[in-house]
Amino acid sequence: MKKILLAAIALLLASGTAMAEGYQINSLSTKQIGMAHTGVALKLGAENMYFNPAGMAYMDKTLDLSGSFTGIMPTATATIDGKEYQTDNGISTPISVNAAFSIYPNLKGGIAFYTPYGSSINWTDNWPGATLNQNVSLKAFTIQPTLAWAINDKFSIGLGAMVTWATVDLNKGLVSASTADNVIAAMQSLGQLPASIGSFGSTTPASVNLNGKTGIALGFNIGLMYNLNDQLTFGASFRSKMNMKVKAGEAHVVYANDLAQTLTGETIDLINNANFKAQMPCPWVLSLGASYKPVSRLTLAFDARLTGWHAYKSLDVEFLDEQLVRKGLNQYIPKHYDNSWCFSLGAQYALTDRFDLRAGLMVDTSPVDKNFYNPETPGMTKIEPTIGLSFRPIPQLSIDLGFMYVAGCGIKGASCESPDLMGKAFYGKLIQAGTQAGIQAGLTPEQAAAAAATNAAGVMTRFNIPTTSKFTADYKLHAFIPSIGVSYSF
Repeated sequence: MKKILLAAIALLLASGTAMAEGYQINSLSTKQIGMAHTGVALKLGAENMYFNPAGMAYMDKTLDLSGSFTGIMPTATATIDGKEYQTDNGISTPISVNAAFSIYPNLKGGIAFYTPYGSSINWTDNWPGATLNQNVSLKAFTIQPTLAWAINDKFSIGLGAMVTWATVDLNKGLVSASTADNVIAAMQSLGQLPASIGSFGSTTPASVNLNGKTGIALGFNIGLMYNLNDQLTFGASFRSKMNMKVKAGEAHVVYANDLAQTLTGETIDLINNANFKAQMPCPWVLSLGASYKPVSRLTLAFDARLTGWHAYKSLDVEFLDEQLVRKGLNQYIPKHYDNSWCFSLGAQYALTDRFDLRAGLMVDTSPVDKNFYNPETPGMTKIEPTIGLSFRPIPQLSIDLGFMYVAGCGIKGASCESPDLMGKAFYGKLIQAGTQAGIQAGLTPEQAAAAAATNAAGVMTRFNIPTTSKFTADYKLHAFIPSIGVSYSF
């Protein structure tokens, strides 16, 4: 059982700390949420630092301050064999704070703080997919100092330095309840456990908590903007890839009851406070956009963002304890993500000099392969309508409200295959015991091993104990995303 739980931690890290598309936040400005989070070709002042630094060069204020606070309230469901399981999620709260100032008429500077990645999902401790994920919380933070230069009235450039760090807290089952019960039944049949030993039912026998902090990762955010005329503007920006590295995460095991601890022996002494290191990518993002003012009060904007999820080719997890390294527990897990597009169309109408209305629609496509679909983040294609408004009680102050609804398109028959760690360990134990018994009975080692493998396979089949589990479900997702913001400039 020691090998079971140690290997489980490595596999858990490999599947659980991954940054899938569900972690990328598209709600970092209350105003722009109302326009489907467009902004690559818009002149937004301080908020350009995230969308396109070049746009900040056309800020006509001495100082521009803005802040947004957003609540993400998602609900995901998984249907397994006709029964539906629903997440019990809290509220994720990404924020964005921006300050920009004028250095010269054509040179602007600023600093932004925002959360480019972050998510939480809670499938609960004892749902059928607990060995893939129980709950996870990821938070990434970026500080971005920025400079923007208007070369002339038509063309500008901007550059920001991204300084990013993250925290991750993850809980996942180590052993499947159904496999544990089947192993108990098999061991009772073989006389290896007393008949009085109970079962787990739907209770996950043992779980592990993994938490860690990444070091600082550095990247850049560069942008260009071109004003064809007073009505039509084009923009482009590129946020670089960053590798987030956990240098010394910690693992902590929790048992469901005394039976679970009895079955796993002294494993907790080996695992608790075990350190690991791992790294995961924050992918690059290429954004292209255009904005158009058909009349003075109406602004239309279109953005297309390509996210380089293909950079997430594998996740390598390595233990810092040489004893665990010698046991071959380091994991090098391939992933199969593809680059994905997100398209946004938004509109803003100045109803009065103090009141703006906004609306938009975003389509965010999935990078996740249906055959490698882990419920850590339901990465389906999503359609996201938005609305928003701003009110200025005085010309310098804007109070903003935005709302986005996320409608997942759903995915049927999504699957994820993983080793069944208890099943593999039990199979190995049967072969080892059978081989030794065969040799003692006078068989050659080869004959004893062959006979033991045949007998072990029969036991595994008779008691329905798998060595590899394939988890398949139909997923649905929706989310409510309200946001409030305020900005002040002079």
